[in-house]
Amino acid sequence: MDTRQIKLRMGEGENRGMGEKMFIFVIIAAKNIIMKIIRSHKELVVYQMAFKSSMEIFTLTKSFPKEELYSLVSQIRRSSRSVSANLAEAFRKRRYEKAFISKLSDCEAEAAETQVWLDYSIECGYLSKDYYEKLYEEYDKIIGKLVVMLRYPSKWSQGN
Repeated sequence: MDTRQIKLRMGEGENRGMGEKMFIFVIIAAKNIIMKIIRSHKELVVYQMAFKSSMEIFTLTKSFPKEELYSLVSQIRRSSRSVSANLAEAFRKRRYEKAFISKLSDCEAEAAETQVWLDYSIECGYLSKDYYEKLYEEYDKIIGKLVVMLRYPSKWSQGN
């Protein structure tokens, strides 16, 4: 919206009092800052990303060699699932900032660990370069979102 449109919506050029102009401006400004209240961890975009990525890893690791079942496969499945599981716990502990931060820190660590297992998967020849790059980049995005949550925990706590 350009400045002219804002001025017209604020009521400039018409016989309106200053109070009414201010009121209309506040309504317009408020529309831009209204945020949806998140009631469940499943509504968090980062949770959805982590859950989807862990399910992709589950599917991909089905084709890994049987000798990796109790090492690489179990480790990458565990760490990838742990990201979304710890996010659910963090969400429920969000009223206690230190506990919330601790759980988010666990999420970040598990996401980074998953990236290490992805490194092993491609080096061992179990994962194509395309899948590796896609998943590694997705975990970079997940880590980025977690870091933002860690930097501003009060924005996620209940009652704020």
